[in-house]
Amino acid sequence: MDNNQELTDLERLVLSRRRFIGTGALAGAALFLAGSPLGRSALANAISASPLLGFDNIAASTADTITLPPGYRFDVLISWGQPLHADSTPYRGDGSHNAKEQLGQFGENNDGMSFFPWPGDANRALMAINNEYCNYQYLLQHGKPPQSLEDVRKAQAAVGVTVIEVKRDAGGAWQFVQGSRYNRRVHANLPMEISGPARGHELMKTKADPSGIEVLGTFQNCSSGMTPWGTYLTCEENFTDCFGSTDAKLALSPALKRYSVNLEGASDNHWHQYDERFDISRHPNEVNRHGWITEIDPFDPDSKPIKRTALGRFKHENAALTETRDGRVVVYMGDDERGEFIYKFISRDRLDKSNPKANRHLLDHGDLYVAHLGGQALQPRGEGKWIKLSFGENGLTPEHGFSDHGDVLIRARAAGTHVGATRMDRPEWIAVSPKDGQVYCTLTNNVKRGNEDQPVDGANPRANNVYGQILRWREASDDAGAERFTWDLFVVAGNPVVHPGTPNAGSANVNADNMFNSPDGLGFDKDGRLWVLTDGNYGDSGDYAGMGNNQMLCADPVSGEMRRFLVGPRGCEITGLAFSPDQRTMFVGVQHPGEDGKSSFPDHRDGMRPRSSVVMIRRDDGGVIGA
Repeated sequence: MDNNQELTDLERLVLSRRRFIGTGALAGAALFLAGSPLGRSALANAISASPLLGFDNIAASTADTITLPPGYRFDVLISWGQPLHADSTPYRGDGSHNAKEQLGQFGENNDGMSFFPWPGDANRALMAINNEYCNYQYLLQHGKPPQSLEDVRKAQAAVGVTVIEVKRDAGGAWQFVQGSRYNRRVHANLPMEISGPARGHELMKTKADPSGIEVLGTFQNCSSGMTPWGTYLTCEENFTDCFGSTDAKLALSPALKRYSVNLEGASDNHWHQYDERFDISRHPNEVNRHGWITEIDPFDPDSKPIKRTALGRFKHENAALTETRDGRVVVYMGDDERGEFIYKFISRDRLDKSNPKANRHLLDHGDLYVAHLGGQALQPRGEGKWIKLSFGENGLTPEHGFSDHGDVLIRARAAGTHVGATRMDRPEWIAVSPKDGQVYCTLTNNVKRGNEDQPVDGANPRANNVYGQILRWREASDDAGAERFTWDLFVVAGNPVVHPGTPNAGSANVNADNMFNSPDGLGFDKDGRLWVLTDGNYGDSGDYAGMGNNQMLCADPVSGEMRRFLVGPRGCEITGLAFSPDQRTMFVGVQHPGEDGKSSFPDHRDGMRPRSSVVMIRRDDGGVIGA
């Protein structure tokens, strides 16, 4: 019998669907067809060799170094503790430098980053690089969580953002410029402005700032975004880890619980015990002043960073910018916690490309939306809609507990729940294709999926999801300003060796040679290659057997093919992604190497503490990365 005669209705629907480009749209469907007559192998064969991917897939690795394809090499650009200024204290490997000295050094646990070309000089640039949090076993000399205010101050000096200048040498390699006037630490105690609808709101006022217009610091900065007018958007993610209560009997409000605030704070932070600003029993509104996107001008080291409250308050992962058909700015954002939402902001005013300074307050005025994804549990595709989060609309009214628009933005999670947004498997980085405008979002994992309040659905198709997936959507009429979209699953991660023939094998573009878990970082290069960075389980056993250390893959969105490009050292997350304009240098972050105590990257001499670092990757022949 001809195979086409044996196809189920679902299979015919999958194979005939061409609203999304190429066979990549078939990938998610294979998750549900593993035991069908069509089968996994037929769908896998439909994923053709990619003309975009010009390197050999590399094997998984557990080595304590960076592994790359033949013809590629890496160099370290900058590492935690490297002195920024001419008079900064050099790094000492025993953790003995103090808080003041840390303020003059590159921060800890680098994450998202952006590369800012220098106007009129192709060999000069600035980089803005997030420093997310601290590994106290390495940051502090005693190797324990903070034991004093000085310890907390050192931690606060090590997080936030570092801006550095880089120059390209005669051999084509970029070098950090120590002593540049543009080198800057944006840390947890730096004064910042609050702008937008929540500026001056009652929930933003504190004893130290009774007007609610200025806040100290940014911290827990995960990834980022780069505006068309040349500024950096740094995203505050797990900000609640820094808060706790010295009053063990304090009753937590529903608003605090929704953002996962607890009385003890994170187990390894202890900031609230020594810095009363982070004690919610004494300063309950301080927590509301964090969880925002903060805008920084890297070219003006004296400028004051601004928290843009119109973009909503939640655990921001990154900010992916694009434009509507009529020239307004769109910012896509994920809220990285299990069961939280995907958002987008559309500016009220149009982008003025001829006058960058005229755009400096575009992100203060506009509308915030949250995503609702329709579809059935066995169909990894469907229709979706954006629901506006605006006071007075969609039930966001005093009768339902919302007092004004500032309140809606400060409690964006509650607003999203009220309007019926879809609870997702930890939405992390979002990236917009430069070729067709389709939008991709990593959904890292969710062990709570399948519970009563987080049922399995089409976009989140597995209970106890330990592997993750990548969601893709296309806005109606290819206009980022649309309120409707269609979506599918570009890839469903899994382990086809440990779980053959089951949903945990993953989709058809996942195989024994390229399998991975917990996609996190995500970005496109100018040619349309999709780069996927992982922050998952590196135990290399059980469900994760054969996956090795965290890694970076490259995908062709048209064919659906994925190849492993990089494997990181032991215990690290691979995160942060930027390219030089000629695409001949890739910048990648290695965060928390040795988290498991088994690394000394990047300095492998005996007794050296591991250091988070930004590395540069180039081809031996000087060509375009990935081509």
